[in-house]
Amino acid sequence: MEFFRNTNIDFLGKKWYFLSFSLIFSVAGILSMLFWHGVPLGVDFSGGTIVTVKFTHPPDDGKIRAALDHAGLHNFKLQRLGQASSNERLIALQEKETSEAALDQGKNTIINALTSAPDSTRKDLNNSSYQTILDSLISKDPLHFGPDAAQKYPAVAQQIVAIRDKDNGGAIGSFDQLNAVGAPVVQALQQDFYLSDFGVRNVDIVGPQVGKQLQTQAKLAVLYSLMGMLVYLWFRFELIYGVAAVVAVFHDTLITVGAFSLTNQEISLTVIAAILTLVGYSMNDTIVVFDRIRENVKLLRRENLADIVNKSINQTLSRTILTSGLTFLTVLSLYLFGGEVLRGFSFALVIGILIGTYSSIAVAAPMLVAYQDWRARRKAGQIQAASLPAARREKVRAR
Repeated sequence: MEFFRNTNIDFLGKKWYFLSFSLIFSVAGILSMLFWHGVPLGVDFSGGTIVTVKFTHPPDDGKIRAALDHAGLHNFKLQRLGQASSNERLIALQEKETSEAALDQGKNTIINALTSAPDSTRKDLNNSSYQTILDSLISKDPLHFGPDAAQKYPAVAQQIVAIRDKDNGGAIGSFDQLNAVGAPVVQALQQDFYLSDFGVRNVDIVGPQVGKQLQTQAKLAVLYSLMGMLVYLWFRFELIYGVAAVVAVFHDTLITVGAFSLTNQEISLTVIAAILTLVGYSMNDTIVVFDRIRENVKLLRRENLADIVNKSINQTLSRTILTSGLTFLTVLSLYLFGGEVLRGFSFALVIGILIGTYSSIAVAAPMLVAYQDWRARRKAGQIQAASLPAARREKVRAR
């Protein structure tokens, strides 16, 4: 299937427009990283605490922010998880908001901040552990197990936790939702527990030292991938092909990271995975163009290299539009409908697919032609310089 046949677009003739476009976006990203937003690293790299909270009703983000700010948590990130009907929020605290000496400090601070009217005489069932619930049941013994209470109530406590966490997503809105465990058990729970309107589903903690290690590993992963591709293209084609492709991929990475800085979106481990994906995707697209150039150089020996490159790009244009277009539609769907969890990953791919396809045509190919033209001019100059003394010697002999 082909969208275009026998196209004759002068891509190299527009190289200065391409260069201007690349410079504008590259410089804007660099300025943003240096002077405006910096490189917005997520908790994965900077260290901190990530808490997933399930609410029993649609939460008011403004009130959540105000409560956390009142509790002294000023440097945090709040975002929705999943569909709006799930009533889930992710709260990320930066490194200075947590303490390695007490790994649950961030969790407890968030629970205290979100609890509007804490009951000092009872515990919060939505944020109580299995062991706390079990101890309460054994103490109250609502089912009158007597000496067998320690052996009987673990199953009841597990059933309560399953109803809360599996059936209701981590938060119970009413004690009536626990009727399956029996009225005596529910009545006993009401004596020792109350129900808040939220429950902490998950807590992930990344120490600052681990965050720095992840930063180093992410940089090395990108660097090693570029070096490996350079060596492969050097072996497969020529060194200049590898250099041009690596420069194009570096250009893609720079603009993508710059886009994150300009929009002030956090860079997480999933974003690094997306960047490595676009590195491979852009490189593959560049290799397709280079392979066609190599074939045409052998077939069209008498033609100018710039004309051969233009013809090669036009010949692969239909394939580029098909593959890149379909991939772009897929990642665009992820960005629009994938939710907050996939937002950074899909945003990186949306930018990367566009820039990666563009750079194969507008960066890698013109760089290859510019180098070959420079090498041809240099070789002609060397021949001229070498022939000049011989001409002078002939003139001397003629005299």
